[in-house]
Amino acid sequence: MLQKDKSTLQNFSEAIQHEWIETNGLGGWASSSIIGCNTRRYHGLLIAAIKPPVERTALVSKLDETIVINDSRYELGINKYPGNTIHPVGNQYLNNFSKEFFPEWIYEVNGIKIKKTIGMIHGENTTVIQYEVIKAVKDFTLELLPLLSVRGYHSMMHANDAVNQHAEFVNDTLKTTLYNGTPEIYIHVPGGHYQHHPNWFLHFTYAVEQYRGLDFEEDLFNPGHISVELKKGDTIGIILSTDEPSGRNAMNLLQQEKERREKLLKGHEADETIQQLILAADQFIVRRYILSSGSQVSPTGGDLEGATVIAGYHWFTDWGRDTMISLPGLCLGTGRYADAKKIIAAFASSVSMGMLPNRFQDNNEPPEYNNVDGTLWYFIAIQKYLAVTGDETFVLNEILPVLKEIIDWHFRGTRYNIHVDEDGLLYAGETGQQLTWMDARIGTWVVTPRMGKPVEIQALWYNALKIFAELLRMNNQLKDAILVEFSAVKAKESFEKLFWYAEGNYLYDVIDENSKPDASLRPNQLFAISLPYTLVEGDKAQAVLKIVEEKLYTPVGLRSLPPEDVHYVHQYGGDTWHRDSSYHEGTVWSWLLGPYVDALMKVKNQRSKAVQVIENFKFHLNEGGIGTVSEIFDADAPHHPRGCMAQAWGVAEILRVIKDYGLIKGKQLNSKKKNLPAMTA
Repeated sequence: MLQKDKSTLQNFSEAIQHEWIETNGLGGWASSSIIGCNTRRYHGLLIAAIKPPVERTALVSKLDETIVINDSRYELGINKYPGNTIHPVGNQYLNNFSKEFFPEWIYEVNGIKIKKTIGMIHGENTTVIQYEVIKAVKDFTLELLPLLSVRGYHSMMHANDAVNQHAEFVNDTLKTTLYNGTPEIYIHVPGGHYQHHPNWFLHFTYAVEQYRGLDFEEDLFNPGHISVELKKGDTIGIILSTDEPSGRNAMNLLQQEKERREKLLKGHEADETIQQLILAADQFIVRRYILSSGSQVSPTGGDLEGATVIAGYHWFTDWGRDTMISLPGLCLGTGRYADAKKIIAAFASSVSMGMLPNRFQDNNEPPEYNNVDGTLWYFIAIQKYLAVTGDETFVLNEILPVLKEIIDWHFRGTRYNIHVDEDGLLYAGETGQQLTWMDARIGTWVVTPRMGKPVEIQALWYNALKIFAELLRMNNQLKDAILVEFSAVKAKESFEKLFWYAEGNYLYDVIDENSKPDASLRPNQLFAISLPYTLVEGDKAQAVLKIVEEKLYTPVGLRSLPPEDVHYVHQYGGDTWHRDSSYHEGTVWSWLLGPYVDALMKVKNQRSKAVQVIENFKFHLNEGGIGTVSEIFDADAPHHPRGCMAQAWGVAEILRVIKDYGLIKGKQLNSKKKNLPAMTA
């Protein structure tokens, strides 16, 4: 079980570097640091997805607790204010944090011991908080202070006169709506007593936002406080929701949610690493109503409901590229074949000019199609889905026509000058556009433009052709299959002529429109040997793998550039400009461990080394986002987690290769603590 003891919890600067997250299958979440001090604008107890999986709204930021014994008050909350002021300091009462199915805390103060559990309910914008009184030398009062934000999840709240200060407390439930057009907030406290005293609490400061060079102060509104009398042996469940909670029992909801998660683990009971990765995978698979002609269809019935993948928490929505890379690990490796089918079908309905959307936007804005690789990853996902499920009827009847449309558009040319060149390779790029996964852009400056013929795009294009030909043969379209195979052969021959960098003994990263090669040593070349159909074999494949191991491999992922490169950035941080300009200039990416392990197994069947890759990585499940996988890490050791605290393709690729190659050596997580630098503001 993943856990932190009081030596970590009572050390503020270390404790705030670790986070927890609960999600609801709609795109919403509850999340904070492991001591309950919010360090991000994205932290809160109820962030609701109003139109799943988008229009996320931060509603309840905190529910700070105070234990009252006679005239003594013990505040369990903890907040950071300007000038490094910490108040209150409730982490001094924390003895333990752990995560199995849910995040759990043990508080102990003046003869009282309380266990707190937080869980989000699948399919609802509902968070449950359960308190169990394990020990109490005398009866006491638990005071709850709800602190409300009510804003878009990217925004910040500041004190204002427009807030509705009215609230009502009926049937043990506080009900309020802070602004016209915002969701109702319900806080159900069985046996609770409410005192109405509306007030603003000012200047909460968020350390991560400050580190990121963004607005980092927020004001929160409190309508009043709720108190409840407790004694030894009592258990009380609090419901925070956008729906009326009357007649609902929080403990029953939590138990039902636990049973749902237990079912996800059926057949995986023996290994804790796999269990935690499966639970982490579950957090990214969410509802999306099937798209038609690029617009979201209103949910009028279950038949319209599709599924998609949230690329990362807390700020990403669903991205085509991330979804297709993640689908095998999140769905196929966990037995969620129906979800995989829904995802494939939902994206098929959103194809435009032979392209999958790069990302779906909030507020009913049209999808963006500025990517070249997400569409090609679609072919890989479909092939793996078919191999696992044998669902030929769906793939051949419903998906093959979509794939034909995609291939046709690529041959005749589509958006952003994406087209098949005379040499059979795929060209992509326009000035000012970022089309590959190395997609950072600052204003009109594309940090890594990669216009022309990027190496991994050729590997993906070759695989798309091979997979398309394979499906055509299965559909008895033999003549068409032969023509597509001819195109694949031509692409491979051209790749072999153009991409080998003899002086460095590895593959060029990009061949531009003037056939000028970019010899930057990047991990993208791995895909030429890691994908189902390889473009490089034998000595060249071994050479690629060797230099990637020596220059780019770290225990938490692959660097995007080697330290010797003039553009290498040692640490990811600072304001938006500094972060985006270093995003792919050395920064370590967790998801690349997947293709790295594929290459280890395909080139020399180095299973023992692949096992060691997973063993080296396990500690990360107990740092950063507890029980999940961070998006990126600093390029230099100790490789501090950065970016999204939970990233879909990071979880998916680690889980996929573990399942594909049977790489777990032991049953327990290696949760050895690393010495991490304190977060600087």
